[in-house]
Amino acid sequence: TERLKSVIVLYRLYDCGVTDEGCAALASALRTNPSHLRYLDLSGNKLRDSDVKLLSDLKNDPHYKLQIFKF
Repeated sequence: TERLKSVIVLYRLYDCGVTDEGCAALASALRTNPSHLRYLDLSGNKLRDSDVKLLSDLKNDPHYKLQIFKF
């Protein structure tokens, strides 16, 4: 039998209190486990420029399919 593979392509963390530690953990997890994630929404969180840069750098990585990053 053929197994279906589930993938997350949209991840919304809108206004849920993501901190700089959360951004670092999310970036680390995404770097460690390349994903099919195409859309990441972190709007409504109080992110610093360094947090945004950490995550937006993933858009330039050829291993990732991240196309839209909202903050």
